[in-house]
Amino acid sequence: MGGFKHEQRRLTHRGKVFHFVSYEAQDGNAAKNLPAMPATWYLLNAGHRWPAIPLQVGHPEDETDALLAEWLESQVFAPLA
Repeated sequence: MGGFKHEQRRLTHRGKVFHFVSYEAQDGNAAKNLPAMPATWYLLNAGHRWPAIPLQVGHPEDETDALLAEWLESQVFAPLA
C-alpha cells in the first residue's frame, strides 16, 4: 500500500514566486469541530498555510498552474471590498 505523495509547485505570478504544497485528505473530527477536508493544494508563506484548491491527481501541470493563478487573483490580489 502506497502512502500519499506530497507535490510541490512554485508558481511565478505577477512577478512574485508562490510556493504551493499538496496535502492528503483529512477526516473530520466532531469533538474538535473540524470538518473533513479533501486532498488540497495549500499556499505556504511565512510559516503559515492556506487552503487553495482541491488536488486533482493526474491533472496536467499547466492546468493546475492556471487554477492556482486564478485562486491567487481571487484571494490574494482581489481588491478589498
